[in-house]
Amino acid sequence: MSKAQLDFILNISAQNPPPKNASPAMMREWFEGINAETPIADGSMIERVPAGPCGGDLIRRDETDESRLVIYYHGGGFFFGSSRSHRVIATHLARTSGAAVLAADYRLAPENPAPAAHDDAFAVYKWALAQGYDPAAIALTGDSAGGNLALSVAVRAKKEGLPQPDALVLMSPALDLASEGDSHHSVTDAPLLTPQLMELFNVVYVGTGDRKSETVTPFYSDFTGLPPTLVQIGSWEILREDSVTVVERLKAAGVSAELNIFEGMVHSWQLFAPMLDEGMQSIEEAGGFLRNRLRSSMKREGTVKLTDG
Repeated sequence: MSKAQLDFILNISAQNPPPKNASPAMMREWFEGINAETPIADGSMIERVPAGPCGGDLIRRDETDESRLVIYYHGGGFFFGSSRSHRVIATHLARTSGAAVLAADYRLAPENPAPAAHDDAFAVYKWALAQGYDPAAIALTGDSAGGNLALSVAVRAKKEGLPQPDALVLMSPALDLASEGDSHHSVTDAPLLTPQLMELFNVVYVGTGDRKSETVTPFYSDFTGLPPTLVQIGSWEILREDSVTVVERLKAAGVSAELNIFEGMVHSWQLFAPMLDEGMQSIEEAGGFLRNRLRSSMKREGTVKLTDG
């Protein structure tokens, strides 16, 4: 483990804490600011497209096979984060997977409580299908809350009779909103995402609603028929048990599922990829998984249609 790198990152983070008594807008500005200087993958070409209600950034490279699409949902507890704040992950996924990556935006809480984010995420997948992408050439990915959304979209697609994507990649997925897993209580010293912050996210998005409802988490869903899935989690996370349990449930439903626990890593450590060896290793692994899974259909002429499908 690159302990010195991680210690340096955590020390820098501690010197720039979130503002006290801040409004949601102020918190989002702070979050965007701390991620704004993180370098993205060289050679990335970013175009805004009308994907779903909030749009998204379509990321390509010179070598991109545009017949393949990775939809990436950013993390942030349904409270903050954006396609821009998580560009380091999205652009390196485009580099390592060889596919176009759509970094999708969605409505945030508390202004837009549940199930707004989940509805928007599903709309993005329907948009991609409407553009003519072969489902066998689409993957759904996401970190933290975005991992929840990626898995939720696959579950909802099955329920609504839509074709399944060809692969899922979940990074530090936030699935156990009821905090029943052991790590939610035993990993007491985890940095970045604490039980208190997790509770804040749940309150602003779910409120007094059912934290086990399929409208806010796929954790208790029927996973039968879902595509091959890669789940990555850090050992130093309160969400560790979420990943262990969901992989067990996926396998029990007959789904091909892999779990990689990165020793000593913290929540959504991929955001530190340029400065943390394990961050880049995680994205390289995810990209390789996607490259091997996604089918390449006939090369598209030009670029994706920019319609409101």
